Amino acid sequence: MACMRKLSDWLVTAEMWLAALLAALVTVLILLNVVSRALGMAIYWVDELAIYAMVWMTFLATSVVIKRRQTLSVTLIIDLLPAQGRLWLGVFSDLMVLLFAGLLLLFCIRWFDPFTLYQHGFDDEAFQMQTFNFIYAETTNTLGLNKFWIWLILPFVAVTLLLHAWVNFQGRCVQLLKRDYADAQG
Repeated sequence: MACMRKLSDWLVTAEMWLAALLAALVTVLILLNVVSRALGMAIYWVDELAIYAMVWMTFLATSVVIKRRQTLSVTLIIDLLPAQGRLWLGVFSDLMVLLFAGLLLLFCIRWFDPFTLYQHGFDDEAFQMQTFNFIYAETTNTLGLNKFWIWLILPFVAVTLLLHAWVNFQGRCVQLLKRDYADAQG
């Protein structure tokens, strides 16, 4: 458990730094776009790169926010509950995040279908012929990159969310057990 917590803490720090770098990149790209358009020499790929950088930044920051339990919430009902009820509701909340992360990972595996791609020797055309899944063939409009490179943020975040949610769930369960033990002793 301590090893997973350390990994989760390290990952959340790396995700935060990467999200901050991407936020700076988005700012620079938008400024570059404004200046280049003002000079009458628009650089068209800048828009697309700024969008993809913002998407990656958003997913990484979401993982950080969920790990730190800093998501927006309406606490009207939670505030009415006793401490034990709040803990149980927290466990339920952590379970829902864990379920979401697990489902997201399963959907990503199904979408990217790495096992079938491997069976075809990483030949994307043979993969497409069998699965009718064109994830590895689609390219971006102006950058010319294969879109799956952009979409790789989804399985990455699914894995990090799963780890963060598991660590949060374990921590909340430990709190609950300590409270139950203290109540039994009390």
